[in-house]
Amino acid sequence: MSEPRPRVAVLVFPGSNDDRDAALALEGLGAEPVLVWHADRELPQVGGVVLPGGFSYGDYLRAGAIARFAPAMQAVADFAREGGFVLGICNGFQILCEAGLLPGVLRPNESLSFVCRDVQLRVERADTSFLTHCDVGQRLTIPVKHGEGCFFADPELLSELEETRQIVLRYDADNPNGSIDDIAGLINADGNVMGLMPHPEHAVDPLLGSTDGALILRGLVDRARERLLAPA
Repeated sequence: MSEPRPRVAVLVFPGSNDDRDAALALEGLGAEPVLVWHADRELPQVGGVVLPGGFSYGDYLRAGAIARFAPAMQAVADFAREGGFVLGICNGFQILCEAGLLPGVLRPNESLSFVCRDVQLRVERADTSFLTHCDVGQRLTIPVKHGEGCFFADPELLSELEETRQIVLRYDADNPNGSIDDIAGLINADGNVMGLMPHPEHAVDPLLGSTDGALILRGLVDRARERLLAPA
């Protein structure tokens, strides 16, 4: 008997350009992706949520600053508060920070130019919901493509993130955007919301050069399946 295919919502904003890529990657990893329009006020019955990459609302004002007010984001916030698993990728990470679901902010790249290349990441924690298929210290090759990926936190917040072990991924040697302390990915204090600037959905097929992104997405699929099977 095959494992059940958990439903995972993939939000679609005006300007999203990686929603279909995320859906295809999730489907290949055993999930049933469900595209959810930004104006929807409720989520369907799902075990997880992905906020994909792109340029929501054209990245006017600031990346993610308008998307945080989308009706669907209130449903995502409610889902997260109830323990649901939410993964924000690139623009999705920016939106989560703007919405207060993750700490810190994403600023323009230190170079003030768009970056698009494979980068090396170092796994800082493997005991989180999204990284159970990784090992601490493991190096992952996953591409980035962004113009506003420089994570920033003031000294007080940075110290808190270190103390609470919310930093889960760091750039290894090659920091493409100037993120403070080489931060590439974070989780919230409860461990059920994660954001990262690299694009794991573009690293699931060996034809693209790396399958390391599948390690992260598979963690989300596993958690969504567990949520699906949990007693009501």
